[in-house]
Amino acid sequence: MVIDELLGTAWMTAVILDGRGRISHWDDTAAEMFGAERHRALGRPPAELLRLPPEHRGAFEPEVFGHVWCGSCTLPRVDDGVLTEVGWWVYPIQAAPGGHDTRVLALAADLRRLREEGPGIAVGDLPMAVPGEGARRAAGTRLLRVEPALVPPGTGPAPFAAPFTARLADLLPVLAPDAARKIALQVLDLGCPAVSLGLTVRLPIIPHTGPAAPAPLRPAASVRDTGPIRPRQAVPAVRTGRRRAARGARPAIRPPGPADGPPQRGGPGPAAMREPLTYLSEAGQQIGAPLDHLQAARKLAEVLVPRLADFAAVELLERVVADSAPPAAEVDETTLMRRVAVVHNDEDGRWDDLVPEDETLRLASGAPFVRAMRTGRPFHIPHVGPAQATEIAASFGDRDLRPLFTGRELLIVPLIARGRVLGTFKLLRKPGRPGFGDLDFAMVDELGRRAALCIDNGRLYRREVQVAEELQHSMLPDDPPDVAGARVRYRYRPAGQAINVGGDWFDAIPLPGHRLGIVVGDVMGHGLTAAAIMGQMRTAVRTLAAEDMRPARLLRQLDGLARRLGEDYLATCLYAVYDPVERTCTLANAGHIPPVLVSAYGESRVLGVPSGVPIGVGGEPFETVEVAVEDGAQLVLCTDGLLERRDRDLDHGLELMRGRLAGATRDLDRTCDSLLDSLATSTPADDIAIVAVGFDGIPKGDVAAWERLEPLPSTVPWVRTQVAARLADWGLEPLTDTVELLVSELVTNALVHGAGTIGLRLIKGRTLLCEVYDDGADLPRLRHADATDESGRGLQLVSHLAARWGTHRAEPGKVVWFEHPLPGRPPPR
Repeated sequence: MVIDELLGTAWMTAVILDGRGRISHWDDTAAEMFGAERHRALGRPPAELLRLPPEHRGAFEPEVFGHVWCGSCTLPRVDDGVLTEVGWWVYPIQAAPGGHDTRVLALAADLRRLREEGPGIAVGDLPMAVPGEGARRAAGTRLLRVEPALVPPGTGPAPFAAPFTARLADLLPVLAPDAARKIALQVLDLGCPAVSLGLTVRLPIIPHTGPAAPAPLRPAASVRDTGPIRPRQAVPAVRTGRRRAARGARPAIRPPGPADGPPQRGGPGPAAMREPLTYLSEAGQQIGAPLDHLQAARKLAEVLVPRLADFAAVELLERVVADSAPPAAEVDETTLMRRVAVVHNDEDGRWDDLVPEDETLRLASGAPFVRAMRTGRPFHIPHVGPAQATEIAASFGDRDLRPLFTGRELLIVPLIARGRVLGTFKLLRKPGRPGFGDLDFAMVDELGRRAALCIDNGRLYRREVQVAEELQHSMLPDDPPDVAGARVRYRYRPAGQAINVGGDWFDAIPLPGHRLGIVVGDVMGHGLTAAAIMGQMRTAVRTLAAEDMRPARLLRQLDGLARRLGEDYLATCLYAVYDPVERTCTLANAGHIPPVLVSAYGESRVLGVPSGVPIGVGGEPFETVEVAVEDGAQLVLCTDGLLERRDRDLDHGLELMRGRLAGATRDLDRTCDSLLDSLATSTPADDIAIVAVGFDGIPKGDVAAWERLEPLPSTVPWVRTQVAARLADWGLEPLTDTVELLVSELVTNALVHGAGTIGLRLIKGRTLLCEVYDDGADLPRLRHADATDESGRGLQLVSHLAARWGTHRAEPGKVVWFEHPLPGRPPPR
């Protein structure tokens, strides 16, 4: 039995969208398939009703997509949320003036049901069926896959045109017969719906002797008596067999010709069948290996020459190449493209001047390249004559490309992924080479689909990496703060591979009392999510540090916040606070690398900070450690990207860093650069962050403190006198009147609204800082005072005259402080 045509039937539905993109036809089959009754579906966009994946929504918008699309996706049913695997064939419909208001026809089939029951099949005039799961298992037949596909339109009447038109009219009773027939003709012109079946069959064999192959056996009576599957609603869904040659701009599929040699009895041998599959497998691996979309396009051109063509060029939309933005929704003569790859087997440099790589192109609207992208179908010219070569060359501008095209066979294939046009690739064969055969067209189509998906994946990957890098860099500090008694320097080196962009962060935070908060952290994981979590962590640490918490309490609050946000919020973190007046450094650790302290004499040691558990784990307390530090000492913090490498573990790297820091100079920039040069590579596997802090302290003569002041009214004038005298000693007499007024207001507030004893401290650093302590727990707040109020204006006065002011809790009680700029110095930021 020789099979010329297979025609299948499948349980399907037809959905119509009107000119506004709303559902205008929804039958009982659609209601059963998608779990939505007709009254819930009519008048709604399909993306909203069916919760279509974002990458497939454009196919249902003809003004965006513009050509036929087939594919599959998994959707939750509207009523019960059960997942359904749906195969789609979506067609843009050109509405006739005064006719039907149909802009999109979407045919859909339940692929899971199709796999379990099998499609009905007619072989010529012999009805058959792909048996159900139980019968297939008993017969040794396995249906491996069912995928939506399209049968390209031919040049003559297809044998399935009449039954398809009749069945489609049955599915669309809301349309007049003539309107349904016109829609069916448009569908057939775009490509009849089909399914690609993957089968394995256990075939019994019988002995044979003799020189000739045996004649095909007639099918057994049991097969002939098996009737076709007749689902409630079905349309043609399968066709195989010979496909006719294409003419003009139709997809180029031609029957075997003289150049292919005589047909072989019994078909090609096993080796001949394996070679194309091996080639496709190896080519697909090469195309899919790079993560960069431009490298994937280059690989596509390289695998095509010389196996399938003598010349191959890949052109992508300029937006895809330049900034990895989503591809253009419409393609016309204003669309910019760029040639990203050219490969040929002519002599070196033969076409470098005529078709250079990285050239920007603007093609004419009638050019075959634009037509291929608009229709979504290949464009084939078996022999490019002089006139056609002139026409094609004209679309490239002033450059004379006629020698490239004249006398050759041309095939232009669009690159389409996820319903979006990315560009095209063109193939040329020399005059002496056999033309493209059916197998060639099939391989080109397969490679084009794989390459388009790889290019789009590379584009999406690169876009995500760019967003992650931009987010990461926006969250990192710009310049170290200028604080009294300490110097800070940063170094940051991102991972060498974009895929490893991580969540390392660091910061130096000015705190009340001229103290400095230092933090280094590392979010677990890489990519956009890690960068986003890093930004949230950094913001949270800055917010908590402003409350002047001890390091252990800050980490405890951060841990609780991370556990409330989600399971993915895991990070290591080290937080330290340096007090330049007391000359102490207080630290707490959450699973991070301990810092290295370098004394003023060059001795280095790893601080024994309890390791703790990472942020987000919970269940364990954090401990605070206080270390006395002399002036001239340095503290160096880093992330694991500096220390850990394939050839050394973390402890070994930490010891190397400690040894490198021994004898370090006061130049923090040299310290950081030395660590990068000696311990890091130019392209590290992970992000590297280094924070170096120089402890200089504030001279004792620049600090004045009055403790345990009696809470009596007479204390206020006495304090004013003491402050004026100290300002005179510091040579700050111009500030006396203003500072005396501000000190009076804060001490008076402590007397009236505070509790216990009172303390006062003045510190001359980058600014003049005044702190007033008391044992009261209530923090003062700025409020509005009416004209008749007798109080409430003290903090308004402080806010108006001071450069900055604030409050924070202390142990015990609270602190209210203000800063005033020194003469000749800019106000604090």
